[in-house]
Amino acid sequence: MNEVLEKISAIGIVPVIKIDDVEKAIPLAKALCEGGLPCAEVTFRTEEAEEAIKRISAEVPEMLVGAGTVLTTDQVDRAVAAGAKFIVSPGLNPKVVRYCVEKNIPITPGTANASDIEQAIELGLEVVKFFPAEVNGGVKAIKALAAPYTKMKFMPTGGVNAKNLNDYLSFPKIIACGGSWMVDAALINAGDFDTIRAMTREAVQTMLGFELAHIGVNAENAEQAEAIAKLFEAAFGFGAKVGNSSVFAGTAVEVMKTPYLGKNGHIAIATNYLSRAIAYLESKGYEFIEDSKKYDAKGNMTAIYFKQDFGGFAVHLVQKK
Repeated sequence: MNEVLEKISAIGIVPVIKIDDVEKAIPLAKALCEGGLPCAEVTFRTEEAEEAIKRISAEVPEMLVGAGTVLTTDQVDRAVAAGAKFIVSPGLNPKVVRYCVEKNIPITPGTANASDIEQAIELGLEVVKFFPAEVNGGVKAIKALAAPYTKMKFMPTGGVNAKNLNDYLSFPKIIACGGSWMVDAALINAGDFDTIRAMTREAVQTMLGFELAHIGVNAENAEQAEAIAKLFEAAFGFGAKVGNSSVFAGTAVEVMKTPYLGKNGHIAIATNYLSRAIAYLESKGYEFIEDSKKYDAKGNMTAIYFKQDFGGFAVHLVQKK
């Protein structure tokens, strides 16, 4: 998959923004980045779009900015000249798609049915927009379309919101969702960037779903680990289960058979999407121990440790099952 689309996949949500006043572009971009979504699709539905993209690209370089509602090759040229890194269109115009493909410009055209997807395949695309998503059957329709087109991936837009976001993102063939619920035009025009920032943070937290998975205790040896686990079992009914390197007391406490990372032990934080959580946290300056990654039998990453300690505890992320 194209590098830009890989970045979009790691972010997970693409805010779709309509700029009526170009002076709002920079504070809006900064609010989105501070809220945890360094990505935006600026729609060409207003005359200010081109200048907004230019200003965001120049003054908020950490943001991955693209152009949406692109209908012509002229708009493609203007958007890219302004700094757009990707193009999104509401439908599949073969002329526009072919033009972007020839110039190696990432484009996700709108599709709504099997015929659209077959055109996209013929044009050499790996990812398409599904639009308008909810009107056209939502995630159920995408799953049905994905069945015969096994290599195609989707970016649904239209009707996606905080309540159904994870219904979409939990399907592996969906790389990201486009949405505007955190960037309502009324909030932008009112300059209410505090609310936009807060709603963006809420959207990210909804997507990632961070929650405490378990606490790890360092024991000196296997015998001590089993004894500690038995204490939790006796007191709280947390059944002790012996594993290769640790003994679990229920699901809340893991006792290591030999001292492991963390002076005081470790804390496991579960997330809906491990790769997206890593990308989000890295954007906030956190670092991870690469060789601490763990994988399941299918090669999917299931856990990774932070380099930083949290109050004497090592912390690792784990993929929710």
